[in-house]
Amino acid sequence: MRLTLGFSPCPNDTFIFDALIHHKIDTEGLDFEVYYEDVETLNQKAFKGELDVTKLSYHAYAYAVENYVLLNAGSALGFGVGPLLICKRPELMDSSSVPENLLVGIPGKYTTANFLLGLAYPHLVNKQEMVFSAVEQALLDERIDLGLIIHENRFTYQDKGLHKIMDLGDYWERTTGAPIPLGGIVAKRQLPEEILHRIDRVIRKSVEYAFANPKSGLDFIRLHAQEMSEAVMYKHIELYVNRYSLSLGDEGKTAIRTLFDKAWGMGLIPQTNQGLFLS
Repeated sequence: MRLTLGFSPCPNDTFIFDALIHHKIDTEGLDFEVYYEDVETLNQKAFKGELDVTKLSYHAYAYAVENYVLLNAGSALGFGVGPLLICKRPELMDSSSVPENLLVGIPGKYTTANFLLGLAYPHLVNKQEMVFSAVEQALLDERIDLGLIIHENRFTYQDKGLHKIMDLGDYWERTTGAPIPLGGIVAKRQLPEEILHRIDRVIRKSVEYAFANPKSGLDFIRLHAQEMSEAVMYKHIELYVNRYSLSLGDEGKTAIRTLFDKAWGMGLIPQTNQGLFLS
């Protein structure tokens, strides 16, 4: 059976899916046509129902939950993995007094990063959407006042003379005590339940293979990692690929429910009667 699959070119996703798409594991008769896109593009594709299986942000999942169900394997959750709010001008570094009129570069309206920004700084409403990898340069060029960075940029911003205002993942952890849910893997609800469980199994097997053979996908990971050094690539992987990527488990599911409950309580996302998780 051939299915369409979308994930980002970031090292955490290519690390997870290398064994699956290159048939280093038994894919149980499944074959995948792969689309590599940044997370906000994947979010938009999910809203349109364009892919059978896709990575998406947990914020976006709230708007795609009628058509997609969250799989147990492949997610990015954890401690110390959240987005950072950064600036170029040192006088803006005081996290307790960020002026409301500043323009913030964000990696997409429906990213979990933007949702966390809304929780921590609800007064920051002047936002400009851009590809996540463009945020640092926009700050350096002073086209924006603040930048919301995700992925590997958390390892590079200081080298460019930029400054941290707040780690929004740390804010979430202090507020909830839960790991931060960033992105998950969803599949179309219309697929037969047996196929959904088969997809989930092979993704888990792909993660297990990657953990057992961490250098196996190096060339593939490097191919999609732009100009990232190998050291940064593996820092990125270590940060975002962990036990929650094998299986959400009770702790991961509780964190996701907490995120949704907070968003529902604030009226930020639509209500749903659909179950969030693959049973």
